[in-house]
This record gives sequence, structure tokens and C-alpha cells, in this order.
Amino acid sequence: MKVGIVNYNVGNLASVYNAFQKIGVNATIETDPEKLKNYDKILLPGVGAFGSAIEHLKETGMDKAVLEFSQSGKYMLGICLGMQLLFEESEEFGNHKGLSLINGKVKRFKEMNLKIPHMGWNRVHHTDNKTLFKGLKDPYLYFVHSYYVETKEEFVLGKTEYGIEFTSSVNRENIFGFQPHPEKSHENGLKILRNFSEL
Repeated sequence: MKVGIVNYNVGNLASVYNAFQKIGVNATIETDPEKLKNYDKILLPGVGAFGSAIEHLKETGMDKAVLEFSQSGKYMLGICLGMQLLFEESEEFGNHKGLSLINGKVKRFKEMNLKIPHMGWNRVHHTDNKTLFKGLKDPYLYFVHSYYVETKEEFVLGKTEYGIEFTSSVNRENIFGFQPHPEKSHENGLKILRNFSEL
């Protein structure tokens, strides 16, 4: 079983790669969009701003490769900004179109008496006992973000409280997304990546 980590010059590739090594999964940082289809599963990382990330996806040709992979029925996982890119649009620094693999929009946290970005450990409440949360009861995971996803309830896998209740994990058919960073979430995060590799 081979996992491809999508390299489009945006993301914390080393920490994701190292997390897969820790759980004994054969992962490769892939820079060639033509080779993406050769993997059993792919992971779309992401750090930074939505608009520039989409531009990097297009410049590298990874946008079309990811879309093609999503239609294969094989599993893919977006984390943090990588999850947000799966949606239709984002209001981060203007309005930007996403990959439109899941219906919804990326929105900024409104002004509230809490620090933005939302940074640190928080609990993810879920009702999923069969896929990525298998063996985990509302785990604490590590977050770093100023924007969150607003989507249909049918795509929500997990929710988190931070001033508001927001969607922190999603699933549509073979496509999964996590707003927190599993690769930075110690044993809970490694369990999520292991569950993903075993789907």
C-alpha cells in the first residue's frame, strides 16, 4: 500500500512524511502530477493562504491530478489548508475558487473574545466509529487556523467548539478532510493516519 503526499510547494511535508514513517506506512513526497494516479491513497497538506495555495496547485499541475485521483474512488485526505482547498470557495484575502470536491465555503472566524488564529489543542466531537476516528473517543488534536469550513451537515464527520461550533472534519464518499494537524497530534493523530492507511 502506497501513500502519496502531494508536493505543490505549500505545506509541512517533512512532518507528514515522518508521521507515516512512525506508523510503518510507505509514504512518498510526490512532485510529479503524472505519478499521482499510481498511489493507493493521497494526502493533500497545506500551510499558508488559500489563494496562493490554489495558484501553486495550478502552476504545478497538481490541481488536475488531484481532481483525477478523486474520481478514481481511491481515498484521499486533506489536512488544514489542504482540507479547505477541497471546498468551492474561500473568503481569505478576497474570494478564491477551490477544487469544489465538497460543497461549502471557507470563512473567517468573526471577532470574539478568543485569540485568532485558533491555535493549540482542542477536542473533536464525532459520531464516526468506522473510518478515521475508529478507536478514538472525541480526541484532542492540534489546531492552527484563522478560517473554518461551512458545509452541509451530510459532509460533517467531526465538530469542535471555539467561540462557535465549527466543522473540523469532513467526508464525502472517498474524500476526507481534517482541519487540525494529525501529524502534530501525537498518538491521537497517528491513530487517525493509521486508520486512513487501513481504509
